[in-house]
Amino acid sequence: MKKSETSKEEKEKLGKEISLEILGTLLYPLVSEKAVDKIEKENKLTFIVAKNASKKDVKEAVEKEFNVKVSKVNIINDTKGRKKAIVAIDKAYKASDIAMKLGIL
Repeated sequence: MKKSETSKEEKEKLGKEISLEILGTLLYPLVSEKAVDKIEKENKLTFIVAKNASKKDVKEAVEKEFNVKVSKVNIINDTKGRKKAIVAIDKAYKASDIAMKLGIL
């Protein structure tokens, strides 16, 4: 019995680690005139992400958090020392719907 209990505990720990990784990847959505323009015209969202986040990490985090399909991720280090991720949402979904949930629009 202890083996099955241990495996359940390990699975729970793994689940918590994965959710913490997702939460740690996306820090906050960027709200600027340019970012809002990209939401409306190009179906793209802009996030400030963790310094160690890769394109793959950002893609997985957005797909799991918002239940959408991501078609492309671009990452930029800006002059303020932040790491910006511009996430292109698949045409089947609307970035404006996600922005409404986040309170951007």
